[in-house]
Amino acid sequence: MIELLQKLIQIKSISPKDMGCFDLIEAELKQLNFRCERINYQNVENLYATIGDSGKLFCFLGHTDVVPTGPEEKWKYPPFSATIDGDILYGRGTADMKAPVAAFIESAKEFLNLKEKLNFRLAILLTSNEEGTSKDGFIDKIIEKMIQDDEIIDFCLVGEPTSSEKVADCVRIGRRGSLGGSLKIFGKQGHIAYPEKVVNPILLSGELISKLNKKVWDDGNAAFDPTSFQISNINSGTGAHNVVPGELELIFNFRFSTESTEESLKTDFESILNELHLNYHIDWDLNGNPYYTKDNFFKDIVSNSVEEITGYSPELNAKGGTSDGRFVAQMDTEIIELGPVNKSIHQIDEHVKISELLILKDIYKKILSNLNQSF
Repeated sequence: MIELLQKLIQIKSISPKDMGCFDLIEAELKQLNFRCERINYQNVENLYATIGDSGKLFCFLGHTDVVPTGPEEKWKYPPFSATIDGDILYGRGTADMKAPVAAFIESAKEFLNLKEKLNFRLAILLTSNEEGTSKDGFIDKIIEKMIQDDEIIDFCLVGEPTSSEKVADCVRIGRRGSLGGSLKIFGKQGHIAYPEKVVNPILLSGELISKLNKKVWDDGNAAFDPTSFQISNINSGTGAHNVVPGELELIFNFRFSTESTEESLKTDFESILNELHLNYHIDWDLNGNPYYTKDNFFKDIVSNSVEEITGYSPELNAKGGTSDGRFVAQMDTEIIELGPVNKSIHQIDEHVKISELLILKDIYKKILSNLNQSF
């Protein structure tokens, strides 16, 4: 498993390019008699592998793409060298999420080598664009095709790095929705010395930002924190010190609970704009609705498996950002996210502990075994 992981890390699969990771993975899976299918969409490669002929469908879900490295000279070791230093394996994509992908494969191998009668169908679905943007294509088209073909995933384990201090101390059983937007506020450009002849969109935005910041969008619930609103970018001005700009662009994002909807947030947001009599235009971008695994069956399987391997029970929550689980949620699938410690993801010197990766592999294997015994 560690050798496979090192080979995967040594591939510079900057999103949305897989760059050969799937070739290595497919070779491993075919040795286990998985049926492998490449499903490509726009600039994105996807790999769907299955084994078993009947029963419920369980799917490991992950990705092979990684974020850029940042300044390589600041890394302790070259980011694509997959260097091992003691118990630590360094490299871009180790925790997010090539280590879980390697653990998927090894846990499936060890489980299948037990020669137990397979009472469910086992799948591994991987994409090369989890970290990138929608313009390159997402895994959503694959999910849409699966729904059309009545290939419904019953249980999904996403290998995103959910652990906080030690492996499997935290498990995601849901995710907040993500609704982004680009707002343009229009004013009137002119000479800064003639305020009576201009309408300054920067000044207009001040009261708007204050109202948006103070707004309570909802109170959340037992599963989700209250909906949050943040501004990530504000762009305006010509670069000249004596020109009032004619427009301002504000890029923002909601992370929303099940107490709000896409439509309710749009309505509330635009009502504030209209209250301030602003001249504006908005482009909205829904990245995903919130989802939550309510049923206890799969949650219990995962929690019990973690406790059997580690001796402790994981915290179950719906925190964090979005994941590809949001696409699978369209199937009314029971979704759990469980992966490595997330302290170093997207950072300089991203890494995983080999000892914890071996524990994670054992947990995945135990989940497969416990599922099999439950059917």
